[in-house]
Amino acid sequence: MSNFVWCHGPSCHKSHTQDRIRGVKGSKVLRTRKIKDNPHYNQYFTPFKYFCSQGCYTDFFKEHIEQIIAIAPRTEALETPIDVVKEQRTDYYNNPYTQTKIIAVDNNGG
Repeated sequence: MSNFVWCHGPSCHKSHTQDRIRGVKGSKVLRTRKIKDNPHYNQYFTPFKYFCSQGCYTDFFKEHIEQIIAIAPRTEALETPIDVVKEQRTDYYNNPYTQTKIIAVDNNGG
């Protein structure tokens, strides 16, 4: 089993960089980059499991956004119950100020 994937960027093979050049004189091509499977790096930067750069990720997203949204369309707004609390505090110089905190409320009793 291979431990790499090809970049999914739609224009990755068109970028003029030295690491994409493949072939012999007379029949050279620009090739899509390989992405190594690095579990330590890829667990925090999931897009870079499939894309070699932020540019390739953005190009893919722009081209396929309608299809991505069609998978799980949002038909109504999501809401999170909150409680707004105003606290009186003092700054470093002992000047009073009011801080507004937004606290998520758990309505499930857990």
